[in-house]
Amino acid sequence: MPAVSPGRRTPVRRRDSTSPIELDRLHTTPPDPENESDIDDEGLVITPPQSSESFDSINDKMRDRDTTIERRVRLKLDFILLPFLSLLFLFNSLDKSNIGSAETGHFTKDTGLPAEALNVSVAFFFAAFVTLQPVGAALGRKYGMARYVPTCMALWGLCTAAHIFITKEWQLVLLRTTVGILEAGFYPTTVSYLSLFYTRFEFAKRLGMFYGQAAVAGAMGGLLSWAVFRQFPDSPSPSGPPGPHVFEAAPSRGWKSWQVLFLIEGMATMVIALIGFVWLPHSADTAWFLSKEERICAEQRIRQDRLDASVHDNNDHKHTSYDGQGRERTSRDRRNSDDSAEISRLLPRPDLSQMRGRSTVSTHSVTNDKGLSKADILSALLDWKVWYLLVCNILSAIPATAFSVFLPMVVKGLAHKPNSPPGEKDMAPATANLLTVPPFLAGALILWTFTAWSDRRRERLVPILCGLVILLAGLTATVLLPQTAYTLRYFALIVLLAGSFVPSPLTVAWLTNNMLEPGKRAIVLGINGWGNLAGVLSAMLFSPRFRDSGYIVPFFITLACVGVSFLGFAGFRTLIVQINKQREETVKGWDYEQREREQKFGDVGGHRTNWVDRLYGEARKREGDERLTFLYGL
Repeated sequence: MPAVSPGRRTPVRRRDSTSPIELDRLHTTPPDPENESDIDDEGLVITPPQSSESFDSINDKMRDRDTTIERRVRLKLDFILLPFLSLLFLFNSLDKSNIGSAETGHFTKDTGLPAEALNVSVAFFFAAFVTLQPVGAALGRKYGMARYVPTCMALWGLCTAAHIFITKEWQLVLLRTTVGILEAGFYPTTVSYLSLFYTRFEFAKRLGMFYGQAAVAGAMGGLLSWAVFRQFPDSPSPSGPPGPHVFEAAPSRGWKSWQVLFLIEGMATMVIALIGFVWLPHSADTAWFLSKEERICAEQRIRQDRLDASVHDNNDHKHTSYDGQGRERTSRDRRNSDDSAEISRLLPRPDLSQMRGRSTVSTHSVTNDKGLSKADILSALLDWKVWYLLVCNILSAIPATAFSVFLPMVVKGLAHKPNSPPGEKDMAPATANLLTVPPFLAGALILWTFTAWSDRRRERLVPILCGLVILLAGLTATVLLPQTAYTLRYFALIVLLAGSFVPSPLTVAWLTNNMLEPGKRAIVLGINGWGNLAGVLSAMLFSPRFRDSGYIVPFFITLACVGVSFLGFAGFRTLIVQINKQREETVKGWDYEQREREQKFGDVGGHRTNWVDRLYGEARKREGDERLTFLYGL
């Protein structure tokens, strides 16, 4: 660490000096032209020593000013950017799941379609949606989220509104498939975009607020459907008098309830998409809601966070990292060095491009929503951890994806009485949709709690396992309780949904924290989006043929899948801990030059295998988390 005594060296503003925000922090003293001894050979003014109290006072003021600016940046991001992105995801989730709510209003019956047509269309939707996730993520990264996502959103909103004209099964399949294609890149592109504005340990809480809109959409969709179905009730059933759960007759208004539902949600999506074109910035440098000073701060804090990650400060307090001299640094050492780090900011530093020699992070704007290379794509495709987590994600996501579409029908199925008169077999559509609100709200609240806990703990995998325990408890109760215990099974369903939304966003948070390059991160999130294959499985599992049994068989299969995913995540954590230990042991045996070379070039001990070298071209070195000096966060 550079010394600050006996005299304080005050930098003169120079062309090759540090960035504007850092220059503003410095106390500049003009040199005395008649006293050349006041200027050293680096162009720095030597001022007389000052008391430690005076220096501490200046240091505290600088720290307070930096903290104030950064807090202002976070508040603006939290209240301007994050809510709008969450609103986009809310309507994305509504348009994905509204087909299930429409079916409770007799969508297939009114259009003359077979009941299985709904499941077929859902399967086609998820097949297109899942298959094209990496492609959509790549396109979003290439053209920029700020333009790509609103364009796709406006188009799928139009397709959603077009559902009111469906009269044939092929029309339903075509529209749902088109919506799936257009929605494919939304989640990975938007999450990657969100990660550009927040540091690693701010991100999970914000991602939880964002992803929680999937649960909020379920609750909001239930309320909206309830309101629509009350305003546009079904005609009375010709098979006997209405039972206690059947809607009373009302005159037809010419519109079916499901038509009104599709039209409202489709038109609202298009309006929000049009606003997105002017609301979303391409980067912090172009954010209309940030001042010039705040833009610089927003850019620099993310750059510094990526630099810290590149020398494995991203690990929790249990892990050990190494400083530039090869000595072990514990988290306590790092905390004790905070004041020294502040002092070092007052002294001249190398040019940014030189200082970043160790980093794998690009020197261009780190918040820019564009940019993708072949190395990014290949590095993502060849990372075994991405594929391991994908399998775990698919198995754990079955409940969340299934109930985002089929929960209204499952709720009706739980209330089904096999020996009841025909008029009492079905719960009213409005009632079924209203009862979906508490489970989804429970899911949102638990998700927000767990993501905040994860950020405080600075760990992702343990909160994932705890969420899966809640999910397993709800599933077990649902399958073991007798079918006649409707109320208890309904509360078990609430517990089930409470845990079902936790694993997916925290898996994304783990990947985001450990993938430093924005391009690779976008592709990795696209691959992880294949976890929506769970939607294809759920469409086959929760088939109408299981309705009379209260969907007991699908629940048993889902329980087994979630149990396997729990073991998978536990095994993954064990593997990551072992990899970190192996890397620590390897690095301990290196000298200073080897550590420096691995951090800069990633080629100590040899290059990649030949066929990978040919694929990468000149990018033969280990990058980012592949470097042996990098320790994974848990």
